[in-house]
Amino acid sequence: MPHSSNAKSSRRFSTLSSLLVGAGLASAGGFLAWSPESPLRNQSAIAQTAPAAPAIAAAANPNFITDVVTEVGPAVVRIDASRTVSQGIPDVFNDPNFRQFFGGRSPQGGQERTERGLGSGFIISEDGQIITNAHVVDGADTVTVTLKDGRILDGQVLGSDPVTDIAVIKVNERNLPTVSLGNSDQLQPGEWSIAIGNPLGLDNTVTVGIVSGVGRSSNQVGVPDKRVEFIQTDTAINPGNSGGPLLNQQGEVIGVNTAIISGAQGLGFAIPINMVDRIATELAETGQVEHPFLGIQMITLSANVKEEINSNPNSGLTVEEETGILIARVLSDSPAAKGGLRAGDVITAIGGESVTDSTEVQRIVGAGRVGENLTIEVQRRGEAKSLEVRSENLPQ
Repeated sequence: MPHSSNAKSSRRFSTLSSLLVGAGLASAGGFLAWSPESPLRNQSAIAQTAPAAPAIAAAANPNFITDVVTEVGPAVVRIDASRTVSQGIPDVFNDPNFRQFFGGRSPQGGQERTERGLGSGFIISEDGQIITNAHVVDGADTVTVTLKDGRILDGQVLGSDPVTDIAVIKVNERNLPTVSLGNSDQLQPGEWSIAIGNPLGLDNTVTVGIVSGVGRSSNQVGVPDKRVEFIQTDTAINPGNSGGPLLNQQGEVIGVNTAIISGAQGLGFAIPINMVDRIATELAETGQVEHPFLGIQMITLSANVKEEINSNPNSGLTVEEETGILIARVLSDSPAAKGGLRAGDVITAIGGESVTDSTEVQRIVGAGRVGENLTIEVQRRGEAKSLEVRSENLPQ
């Protein structure tokens, strides 16, 4: 169905990339909906280490899914989180003119309520390290982990990273079953994918599909505040699956089920396990993750985008190039501002690598380290310039 030019323009400019530079995630059903009454929430999980399991060939073994579930299922856990929230008295009750309607009295102190969340996770070490989504345990006072064999263990959050929506939990137990990790960099569309989790509180549910796509940007998924290039799958993901493992036909974890697009069918997304492994290791060791930050907002240029910007009297920009990445905004006192980048500059290369899309810039910056100098080549009013920008840690 054709769209109006205004709709096209709106959609393009909605892809404005935040390379402030940290980006977002829409969880399977949305981020953890803290609600005292509903047990149905979407949460998530991840994976890390273990010796590689023997390959299970789907063509040679029609029961390969059963074999995968038997092998991996014991390492997939349910995570229950709760937190206490205090409700204060609205300021209006302190107004004498308002209190006269209540006989001059005001309500007594605030009230407390307990909010509960449900999610999934999986065990990555025999001594009890578990990966889940950050939103599953966000602000939690207590975390409990339920194993497939029925054991219920207290969990401690070792670290949480909202930028990638990854958290690591520790339980005090030994000789636990663990998952094996695959290589998400080698994934190709069309490969088998298997999800295990707790959708809608139905523990140990298994769903099957294929990898539908790889490298989906946070903007494409609708969560530009995250720094993730997602795996797309048609494997059924529902609230509660978020945080469970996405597995290949060998039973290796290739991603963490974490996102769906509301109102769509067969559109689920997972965080690639290679990224998860790196983030989880840093969280377990230090409790936090540093993310390189430049402080710019970007738009990927095309002939149509150029025309729309130049014809918009409120854009404040004039663009001559039809390719590259336009810097739409530079935050004050940011690394980009200190390095001399300006709004209106068009990035053509970074770190010696040519770029044509804003997600490529984000990937290159995100793969670096805080404090690293980046050579950024730009076109400024038809003149080529090369600037050195020293990245800083993403502000929280």
